[in-house]
Amino acid sequence: MAKATKISPAKEEEITRTQWSRYERARDNGHLEYVWMAKKCDEYYQGEQWDADDEAALEAEGRPALTINTILPTINTILGEQSTRRADIQFKPRRGGDSEVATTLNKLYMQIADNNKLDWVEQQVFSDGLIMDGRGYFDVRMDFSDHVEGEIRITAKDPLDIIIDPDAKEADPKTWNEVFETKWMTLDEIEELYGKSKAERLLFVAENGMSFGPDSVEYQETRYGDTESNDDHYGAGVPGDDEYRSVKALRVVERQHKKIARVDFFVDPDTGDQRQAPDAWSEKKNKKFAKQYNLSLISKVIRKVRWTVTCDQVVLHDDWSPYNQFTIIPFFCYFRRGRPFGAVRNLLSPQEQLNKIASQELHIVNTTANSGWMVESGSLVGMTADDLEEHGAETGLVLEYARGTAPPSKIQPNQIPTGLDRIAAKAAANIKVISGVNDSMLGTDSAEVSGVAIQAKQNRGAVMIQVPLDNLRKSRQYLAEKILNLIQTFYTEQRVIQVTNDNDPLKPREEMIINEETPEGQVINNLTVGEYDVIVTTAPARDSFDEVQFAEAISLRQAGVAIPDDAIIEYSHLAKKGELAKRIRVMTGQEPPTPEQQEAQAAQAEIQNKQIMLEIAKLEAEVKKLQTEAAVNIAKVQDVSETNPQMRMQELQTKKEMAEQQAQLRRELSSETNQIRQGQAETSAATKIATTAMQQARNQNTPPQER
Repeated sequence: MAKATKISPAKEEEITRTQWSRYERARDNGHLEYVWMAKKCDEYYQGEQWDADDEAALEAEGRPALTINTILPTINTILGEQSTRRADIQFKPRRGGDSEVATTLNKLYMQIADNNKLDWVEQQVFSDGLIMDGRGYFDVRMDFSDHVEGEIRITAKDPLDIIIDPDAKEADPKTWNEVFETKWMTLDEIEELYGKSKAERLLFVAENGMSFGPDSVEYQETRYGDTESNDDHYGAGVPGDDEYRSVKALRVVERQHKKIARVDFFVDPDTGDQRQAPDAWSEKKNKKFAKQYNLSLISKVIRKVRWTVTCDQVVLHDDWSPYNQFTIIPFFCYFRRGRPFGAVRNLLSPQEQLNKIASQELHIVNTTANSGWMVESGSLVGMTADDLEEHGAETGLVLEYARGTAPPSKIQPNQIPTGLDRIAAKAAANIKVISGVNDSMLGTDSAEVSGVAIQAKQNRGAVMIQVPLDNLRKSRQYLAEKILNLIQTFYTEQRVIQVTNDNDPLKPREEMIINEETPEGQVINNLTVGEYDVIVTTAPARDSFDEVQFAEAISLRQAGVAIPDDAIIEYSHLAKKGELAKRIRVMTGQEPPTPEQQEAQAAQAEIQNKQIMLEIAKLEAEVKKLQTEAAVNIAKVQDVSETNPQMRMQELQTKKEMAEQQAQLRRELSSETNQIRQGQAETSAATKIATTAMQQARNQNTPPQER
């Protein structure tokens, strides 16, 4: 975050009071209720489903408090549905866009997603939305800790720390006026992030009764053994005072909000497209950029993002945001007119009903074993009524009672009320109806149900949970648009990126240069110009997708379609399918062999050449022998047959010529292979030399503290 300019005390007071007022308005307009409900939903998901007072009362009565957690598998089933639907993001050129640049953007997005483990982050955000009463949040911003020009970082925020615009009517954050992130921080943490002077001022405010209230400063007692709470939030006292309390934490309020400002825009004279100039760029850089790409430069008034961070009456940061959009990207499980809610909220009541019924049934069963005894006073012989109470349920118990008295009789236990099991079944069924997760999706269908019926029920259940999945797709759209905006704003200089092969992760990463400037002044893979549409599609999980593709490929091949062997291997589930497919391509000439494979081929060719030369030597010896025999016996041979030496000699001569031709071809092939291998070796050496030179140049240009 950029360093804020120095402000006057009067201005600081105005900023902090405005900030606190906006925070209180957003907090009191539904956020406190949300926090309470989100925590309750999270507890129910984890199995903590009994109120503490109710559980204590049941324990005092000796009654059980059972928890039959059906919310956990229900929510996990929906989470499983999300994990099996992989998002596919594609950028398509629009006005001023280029198809090759769009391909580069697609590869760059893959690299950003891979570096940020986006699948895991998305799963966390989606689970927050389902469980934490409908709200999950991405945070997307530039990070300069590992790269001098910055890298895009995507993280999942705690929903309890985020307060959306109380006036928001749409889920799209571009329509919001403000968004808050608030959390408790210690003085040490504040000092580390914002400086020692800020922390000292905050300590002075907290210790001298100048804070905004109990929601602004959290204290801890310093008197040993003091168990009395002090709710006097107007002051912590002073050191040495009996009422002195040390500062435990302070609330830091971070607010991104929109304000009117005048900014520069680049305008394409051919298309009329406009794009805001980065705030960090100087006027000189804006003019240079506009001249380089034949753009016009205009100034106009817009609603710009202001970034204000305060802690009580101290301004920690107040400046224009480096981004033209909020860093927060929401996922709302359900969103109705500005009121998000999750999948767990409506399951709370049937879950409570199920727990209470199960507890009541167990209590009745427990009391049946020892329901109690009725005895006449003084009738028991050799034991007391207390002994009978303790041992009355033991097997083989013998009771002796006095002659002339009534025999002890067992109290009839309570019977399980008729219909209680049906009420429990209704509670369990209501959970399935409300959530849309039926037995087929849970995998608990009976064996008598056919596969077709199970598939039909699964499809019906998938329709019920489609709304949160569609809302996740919207969030993916917002996220991709945000990433595209950051790329075109901050990825303006030449840089080398490494992209993982999506089809074969085992293959080495390929290097790609973006914003590369040629000696002629042209820029290759220029990501800063042009407009692009974001296309979000959903595909099955990789394993399921490959199974379908493999089956279809086999069917098409059986039908006569000439599908290559390497394509069949790629869709299989073999452990080293990428390596095997590559070997097939090498064997069929579709891919050049590796240096190791070339050496093996050359060695094999040499062995074959030696074998052919031996065959030629044998043939020459046999030809000479036949020539000698023909000279001696040719006059004696009258019958021209298969045993005619002259014909045999001619046959051997033909074989010899064919062997010589084959040997010549082998030698030529071996020579070409050696030339290729030598050329690759020279290329590899040149690459190593160039890499070393680039590294040395980078080390010379890198400041010592960054090495």
